[in-house]
Amino acid sequence: MSIDIDTARKVAHLARIRVEDARLPDLARELSGILGFMEQLNEVNVDGIEPMVSVTPMRLKRRADEVTDGNMQEAILKNAPDAREGFFAVPKVVE
Repeated sequence: MSIDIDTARKVAHLARIRVEDARLPDLARELSGILGFMEQLNEVNVDGIEPMVSVTPMRLKRRADEVTDGNMQEAILKNAPDAREGFFAVPKVVE
């Protein structure tokens, strides 16, 4: 697929990129090259291939789900401007 100058102008306008008229042929050529590369990628047979997150196999680091700092309710509520019955008190917003 080939991109002409009018299409390149329209793409630049839609992308809100100011391109001078003298640079439009270069932009059209670059966009045509990108579309050509995408057409090449469409020719690759990917049947039976699972999508990858990364090109290198890796596992995310996991940590144990443990409570480390608990039973600090009084210390935490000391910072609150208004606390009642063991909870943060906030002004009513919706009537």
